[in-house]
Amino acid sequence: MQINGIAHVALTVSDFDAAVPFYEQLLDFLGLARVFKGEEFVYYVGGRTAVAISKGDERYRQERFVQRRVGLHHVCFRARERADVDSLYAFLQKLGATIVHPPEDGRWAPGYYSVLFEDPDGIRLEMNYVP
Repeated sequence: MQINGIAHVALTVSDFDAAVPFYEQLLDFLGLARVFKGEEFVYYVGGRTAVAISKGDERYRQERFVQRRVGLHHVCFRARERADVDSLYAFLQKLGATIVHPPEDGRWAPGYYSVLFEDPDGIRLEMNYVP
């Protein structure tokens, strides 16, 4: 067997009202289309994957993402062109996103180029290009 990619990533956020506008703008910019929006769940599809944003339980409302805690480390979107990484970076600056590192070459693979940023909960997100 060989899998055919990842079907979806579901992220639980502490402040749904702050996260949804951020993700609506980001995912729209990345070319994903919203297929569902409810009071506690938003679902976008595109590029052979989907991203869901889910409202967290109220008892965790004050918590923020901790990258080194057990669970998710980060989510990385794959760009089709190197220039897409730069385009996203410019968009993120207008969006007011927290930039962890601006576009840079990485050592992970030949030609690796990426930008690393955070959502309103501090969940780490990346876009990379690998030729």
